[in-house]
Amino acid sequence: MLPRHLSGDAGFPEGYDTVFERRDMPKRKTPAFVSTGIAGLNEILRGGLPASNLYMLQGAPGAGKTTAALQFLRAGVEAGESCIYVTLSQTAAELEAIAVSHGWTLDGIRVEELATSGAVNEADDQSIFLTTDLRLDQTRKAVEAAIEEHKPRRLVYDSLLEIRLITGDSPRFRRELIGFKSFLAKRNVVALLLDTQVAGYDRSGEEVEGLAHGVIRFDKALEEYGGVRRRVEVSKMRGVPVAEGYHDMAIREGEGIVVFPRIMPSMASDTTKPELIKSGVGALDDMFGGGQEAGTTTLVIGQSGTGKSTMSSLYATAALERGENVALFLFEERLETFFRRSEGLGMQLRQFHKDGKLILRDFNPNEISPGEFGQIVQEAVTQSKARVVVIDSLTGYLNSLPHREKAVRDIQSLLKFLARSGVLTMLIVAQHGLIGQNVGIDVDVSFLGDTVLLLRIMEHEGRLRRNITVVKKRHGPHDLNIQELLIESGSVSVVSYNPLPDPK
Repeated sequence: MLPRHLSGDAGFPEGYDTVFERRDMPKRKTPAFVSTGIAGLNEILRGGLPASNLYMLQGAPGAGKTTAALQFLRAGVEAGESCIYVTLSQTAAELEAIAVSHGWTLDGIRVEELATSGAVNEADDQSIFLTTDLRLDQTRKAVEAAIEEHKPRRLVYDSLLEIRLITGDSPRFRRELIGFKSFLAKRNVVALLLDTQVAGYDRSGEEVEGLAHGVIRFDKALEEYGGVRRRVEVSKMRGVPVAEGYHDMAIREGEGIVVFPRIMPSMASDTTKPELIKSGVGALDDMFGGGQEAGTTTLVIGQSGTGKSTMSSLYATAALERGENVALFLFEERLETFFRRSEGLGMQLRQFHKDGKLILRDFNPNEISPGEFGQIVQEAVTQSKARVVVIDSLTGYLNSLPHREKAVRDIQSLLKFLARSGVLTMLIVAQHGLIGQNVGIDVDVSFLGDTVLLLRIMEHEGRLRRNITVVKKRHGPHDLNIQELLIESGSVSVVSYNPLPDPK
């Protein structure tokens, strides 16, 4: 028999609210957080940085550390806090230029401009060549004096690389940080220490990350084609269940650092309802057993000219006419081309776009990261309440990214999020060549679709005919017959397929 305090119906031991906490013990408090000034980073951190601790922001030169540090201090100023930027690596004029480039000011931020040699009192003329000990000691005193005088709530120290170079050896550098951490802790300062990562620099024996309450890393990589790819990782954060792994980020003029947290399907509450979404073409809906289900993904696969984009326009138009919102993302077609093509088929979509019911975005190749694209789609659903989402085309999207396998995993998470949100998602997938049968993507995407709509072209009696078939449908029955898709001026229709005449 289990002891009373472990039995299921006996409750907790006398004097306890749980097995681990006595009633006379103080209740655990939810830790207070301070904003980083970067909304996406706050989301990854589940609210921000736990207050009154020391943090490290690591990254290569140009990764965005200084910009992020200014955003951190600006958030403090907005909260009415005293803020200091201690700089050993940049001048106050350089910091001002960075702020101005984003339309910011340094109002409310005190800049303490030091130099690892200039911080030393020049009146001490013991030697023209100052010793390492003297420079380190007086640099430390100058920083501590600024903190004692202005009593900041937030502090940025830029950067540890200069202190590392002064100390000259790893154990001494580590001891210096331990002393500085103790000094800050006694004064209840939230400190962000910038640590420039230099390629080839030997950091063995330092183990300084263990001293910090949290470590954030900025990463940047230059691909063979296109702009710089930037990512952020919270590699350590004590006591906070952060969203681990890399998250895409960018530096935007006027915004500074912008972080795009990875899509977590569990973030969406499951709102899927058993309803059928119509295309507006009765024969096409019949092929799907009455329509397509909300919360599913449809792959529309076909060669060039088979009517893939027309299918997406059909469902978009039908949803808009029902009063629902639609989001359509173009990777191969310009907005004007989309409108003119739709108008040629009798679909008037410009006014819906002007009214904000149709969210329409076109993207240039290599312009957008998977994380940013995922956030744009997520906002279209959560904020603009889009019920139908079209990506035209998935082929163009994946071909614009350097790491397609990773992009497929990212879009799989996005599709799960959309499914839980009760959205019908349509992915347009191109095939190689005019009449080829190979999908134009070198990675497998077939598993992404709950439904697969196959469009093909064949020649009959001197003209091309478009065929349409529902190859797969996970939910409910569907028609396996091959039908003919007629795309004519002002209309789209599906008719029974008239087979080729018997050669006999």
